[in-house]
Amino acid sequence: MPSEPTALRAETTARIDTMVAEAQAAGRVPSLVAGVVRNGRLAHLAAAGTTPAPGPDTQYRIGSISKTLTATLALRLRDAGALNLDDLLYRHLPGTPVGGVTVRQLLGHVSGLQREPEGEWWERSAGGDVAALLDGLTADKLSRPPYRGYHYSNLAYGLLGALLAAVTGTDWWTQVREGLLGPLGMARTTYQAAEPFARGYVVHPFDGTLREEPRHDAGAMAPAGQLWSTVSDLGRWAAFLADPASAGNGPDGRPVLDPATMTEMCAPVTISDLESWTAGHGLGVELWRRGDRVYVGHTGSMPGYLAVLAVHRPSRTAVVAYANAYTMLGSGIAGLGMDLLTAVLDAEPVPPAPWRPGTEPPADVAPLTGRWWWMGREYEVGWADGELVVRALTTPGATPWRCTPDGTDRWRCRSGMNDGEVLRVLRAPDGTPRALDIATFVFTRDPATEG
Repeated sequence: MPSEPTALRAETTARIDTMVAEAQAAGRVPSLVAGVVRNGRLAHLAAAGTTPAPGPDTQYRIGSISKTLTATLALRLRDAGALNLDDLLYRHLPGTPVGGVTVRQLLGHVSGLQREPEGEWWERSAGGDVAALLDGLTADKLSRPPYRGYHYSNLAYGLLGALLAAVTGTDWWTQVREGLLGPLGMARTTYQAAEPFARGYVVHPFDGTLREEPRHDAGAMAPAGQLWSTVSDLGRWAAFLADPASAGNGPDGRPVLDPATMTEMCAPVTISDLESWTAGHGLGVELWRRGDRVYVGHTGSMPGYLAVLAVHRPSRTAVVAYANAYTMLGSGIAGLGMDLLTAVLDAEPVPPAPWRPGTEPPADVAPLTGRWWWMGREYEVGWADGELVVRALTTPGATPWRCTPDGTDRWRCRSGMNDGEVLRVLRAPDGTPRALDIATFVFTRDPATEG
């Protein structure tokens, strides 16, 4: 197993502290707090500002980061067989005039629904109930055809909350509290603010005075942005996004989320930046590319508050950050979060897993190992951790194909370009392996022989 350091070097923490202090001063926010999470633990806390002087247990409003919890609930229900991601909305909310969009489209912001519900700005006014939200829907709330590109929609997540309640018979907040927060130990993540919490402000652009913002109950729109949390608690959520296998089971005895489902959530549904491909959206999570790395998470804002959650899943490293102002000058909270995460990863790369001796393959597997050829390209089949591992020697750096048993002379590939495909062993009359058929591509021992 690779070593899993948690503590950061002194020079790294000093750099993080400086970046946070500079961002608070340049951004003109009353307080700013950021946490670095490594391997499931809060490794460092950096704070700046005195209104208030924040700590790891100070609550801020997380805004749209709430959507990541809503999406996780939807995927849990899918895994339990209670819904399908390609279900049309009207299957679960009969009679809705926008029922022709799917659960997947709602999660990925490609439903075509307009950004906000009708009426007063929901983030700054008391919200109504689910019935009122549904009654306010008309067919023209579809502002564009589904899958005509990315279009962020808070309304979509209000409808997802209504769908979750309809499917389970339990309100959204109860599902969040019992299905996610309880199992993950996130006791300081709440529906309404709970002391100690930072008051949220709009900062006057000319004189720097503060106007405190109201803290309304979003009602039916709560699944889009209601929740409050702390650096410590959101750090636990970040650790869960990085490695759901470490989270244990929920109250129903099932894992909080299958790791394969989290990987599915973090796969792109759409690219939101079609020019440079630096941003996109999965099933409830935002995706950002920084160089060769991809971060997953979400940003959040509510009147008086900004938040960011950015996770690098391969290294199990994340940054969470909050400010208690509606505007942060400079790169903003999102830019700061990703800059902090990049600084940590650049300064402290994850060490490679040490090589360790292997075990001999079973007698019936050993004849499959060694060199194989396809179309003049050389491949190596090895054995590790109970799997066949196929490496393309002519394409250094390509992801190996790891294959698990799937029946007699059948192996199922679980990684790389052949993920999900079947490897079949083709045998000569005497029973010796003569070829490997991988998705109709036939690999032989002789580079001059095809098939």
